Amino acid sequence: MLGAFVRAFRTPDLRRKLLFTIGIMVVFRIGSFLPTPGVSYPNVQQCVDSQENSTLLGIVNLFSGGALLQLSVFALGIMPYITASIIIQLLRVVIPRFEELHREGQSGTAKLTQYTRYLTIGLAILQSTTVITVARSGQLFQGCPVDVIPDTSWYVLLIMVLTMTAGTGLIMWLGELITERGVGNGMSLLIFTSITASFPGAMRSILGGVGGVGKFVVIMAIIVLVIALVVFVEQSQRRVPVQYAKRMVGRRMYGGSSTYIPIKINMAGVIPVIFASSLLAIPSLIAGFADPTADWVQWVSRYIASPSAPAHLALYVVLIIFFCYFYTAITFNPDEVADNMKKYGGFIPGIRAGRPTAEYLDYVISRITAPGSIYLALVALIPTIAFIVMGVTTQIPFGGSSILIIVGVGLETVKQIESQLQQRHYEGFLR
Repeated sequence: MLGAFVRAFRTPDLRRKLLFTIGIMVVFRIGSFLPTPGVSYPNVQQCVDSQENSTLLGIVNLFSGGALLQLSVFALGIMPYITASIIIQLLRVVIPRFEELHREGQSGTAKLTQYTRYLTIGLAILQSTTVITVARSGQLFQGCPVDVIPDTSWYVLLIMVLTMTAGTGLIMWLGELITERGVGNGMSLLIFTSITASFPGAMRSILGGVGGVGKFVVIMAIIVLVIALVVFVEQSQRRVPVQYAKRMVGRRMYGGSSTYIPIKINMAGVIPVIFASSLLAIPSLIAGFADPTADWVQWVSRYIASPSAPAHLALYVVLIIFFCYFYTAITFNPDEVADNMKKYGGFIPGIRAGRPTAEYLDYVISRITAPGSIYLALVALIPTIAFIVMGVTTQIPFGGSSILIIVGVGLETVKQIESQLQQRHYEGFLR
């Protein structure tokens, strides 16, 4: 991997793309520290330093690189865009028009992207209003003695909402710039930047906490083992062989080739973990606005909100497995794949084209998703359980979703760099 990066910086065009991508990442990190107008920056720093292990909005704070707790211009991070993209994908099942646009190719995809942008801005307005309301009520920084928003007049709050929404729009534009002019997927790289930005502070907290160097070494060993497991499984795939029959088109003969359908063990990616975490955070968020002495609020705090509670861990595993099957069924349509194969004269050896092929693919997907969902649940739980057993109370950015995103984005970016290097190598060879 390091050799690929060295060769990439020796290539002028690729070096320019890499430097452009790094520059956008720097701009993104600078925006994460710019305070929103109306926020008392010294008070925010005092409240952040007094926080212990988690907040109700921990997922959003992780994906914003800590910008949420800073109440900065980029406080919402990339989370509104992720939510909008997932909603648009889910609406393809409900709204036939969206499915038609998906099948139209590039023009339909451009329209869906435009809908995603509009929905992102709407969600940014909603989420920024929620964040400001939670900050004013004291739920964002529990136990903090100072007020992070001294002036609560309506025009100051309106400016804060507009600023955070504009920051989300700017992040969306920066991500698209990376995709268009840089290397890799822009949105994924910005998420990668946000998560990795919180590593140094977390590692310093572990190193300076109870256990010292010994606990730090054990935690690093656990992280390396989990990353190795993720890399091994993410690169694994079931290859379903496909044979194309020969056919004459005019004076030319096409087909007669063999290929395969690559089916990954984890086709849903990190989406099930995000869905499960979001659903489990909803009861805690509702309980935060209720009477803390109520019986149901105490029950939620004891069994649902606590990450170490057995009920919380069991619900987490069940939701991850459910969303693995649910999201895989949305993203991979066996009937559509079978129809496309039949249209171009393709068939699976030993399986008839058409409906039998769709049933066979559905059978394979069901069999593969079972171990894939269990693997995803293990990756999500191993760091949490290990840190609970070791007594680590610091907010750790090494959960299942973080590791999956880091490994996935890293592998995809390295593959794109290597493919561009090979392309330029072949051009030089042909000259």
